[in-house]
Amino acid sequence: MSCCKQCQGIEQIFNVDLVREELVSYQEGGPDETTIWLLDRLKEEDLENYSLLDIGGGVGAIQLELLQVGISHVTSVDASSAYINTAKSEAKRQGLEARITHHHGDFVDISPELDEAHIVTLERVLCCYHDMPALVTSSAQLAKRYYGVIYPRDTWWLRTGQKIASFFLWAARNPFRFFIHATEDVEGLLFKLGFERIYLRRGLIWQVALFENQDG
Repeated sequence: MSCCKQCQGIEQIFNVDLVREELVSYQEGGPDETTIWLLDRLKEEDLENYSLLDIGGGVGAIQLELLQVGISHVTSVDASSAYINTAKSEAKRQGLEARITHHHGDFVDISPELDEAHIVTLERVLCCYHDMPALVTSSAQLAKRYYGVIYPRDTWWLRTGQKIASFFLWAARNPFRFFIHATEDVEGLLFKLGFERIYLRRGLIWQVALFENQDG
């Protein structure tokens, strides 16, 4: 699979209608449960004047919540134009648009153009990207202090669900695919890059992990 095909699929899956529903859900009920797990753990740290690189930030929940507790600036990257446009609108509604810079595209491709940030977050992004080593490596290299990630657990029932979903996407001629990357592979890369896991919480489907850069 190429980056081009997967990004085309992302545009089709995460379209205006789906994103509008997510925005309403966020406005009415706040962030998703697993997002709250990550946010709560991050808020235990002193984040005053920290910067955030939010990859695949969706409607902007992590960005907006952390800006309200001391983060100085956010760089947001998303492959879905519907997400980018919606996140911009929601940031403007909350009066925070001046503190966020948005980039539309494949993060791995544009990462060399981006600055380091104290915090890097990937909320349900690894499952949307075929080249996990490239995504994790390029994003972790920009994390000066913390690296937070929400991604699927590596279980047999989720792998079965992945195969079923892939079949229906193939039948619909949508190039988008879901991926279940092995936890030990993801963590192994981060450990090699000098990160230590300081938080882990698992639900039925998702796992939430926060890593700290030991050289930061």
